[in-house]
Amino acid sequence: MLKTSVQQSVAQLQRQFGKKLVVSACTAATLNRSSLHTSAFKAAVHQQSTFEVSRPTKFLTLNGLRDNKGARKIKKRLGRGHGSGHGKTSGRGQKGQNSRAGNGKPGAGFEGGQTPLTRVFPKRGFKNPFKRDLQPLNLDRIQHWINTGRLDASKPITLKHIFDSNMVRFKDGVSLLARGSEGLTTPITIEVTRASRMAIRRIEELGGRVVCVYHNRLALRALLHPEKFEVLPKSAMPATAKMKRIYADPERRGFLAPGIRDKYRPASFNYSRVANTSQPEA
Repeated sequence: MLKTSVQQSVAQLQRQFGKKLVVSACTAATLNRSSLHTSAFKAAVHQQSTFEVSRPTKFLTLNGLRDNKGARKIKKRLGRGHGSGHGKTSGRGQKGQNSRAGNGKPGAGFEGGQTPLTRVFPKRGFKNPFKRDLQPLNLDRIQHWINTGRLDASKPITLKHIFDSNMVRFKDGVSLLARGSEGLTTPITIEVTRASRMAIRRIEELGGRVVCVYHNRLALRALLHPEKFEVLPKSAMPATAKMKRIYADPERRGFLAPGIRDKYRPASFNYSRVANTSQPEA
């Protein structure tokens, strides 16, 4: 009998207040089946159905802006008396390496006082600051580039033409070698960083010319990418005595050699600062 009356009351309340509201009210009431009463159930549903919108009592103003709680932390003040909890030794404890000022943490390689590994073994050799990584370029490749129309043999071939035609990708320069010398049949004039004697002999047999030209990093960058310079810088002469001997040697066809310096002026070497006329207008 009690179960039937409760079902009738729930059905009546669903018609009056809606099904969802009545279900939530039943969950919130948490009434026992034995003590369930129609009047108490109606009171619980009425309490759930009536609500009030809370209005803000404090409006947002410029002088009321605050950071979120925990966003700003108070700095720990050390050495301000034992009552603060961080006085006297300031939380560092008694003596020891970590209590000292300045060098609390040793640097990398410190091994507690024993001789570190970097000092146990001696150093060998050195790093040459003038070392250059020259990329090899063979004669058969040059002839193939001429046959396919990527190079113009009627003009002097410089490092700029070699770089733009994608014949060799290099960073410091090009070393001319004689592999496939039988395949070279066109007389050419070429300017490279170094050249082997066999490559020089083969090119000169065909009536061509080989000139070894020195370029430092700035001069090589200005040669390969002139669009990055408003004024092309003056090319530097060889820096070391060894470089001077190499580029002044007639057998190596250096551009400073007596027989070459007077007759041929390298197209890739700037003897003075030159305005860049190839730069696009703004």
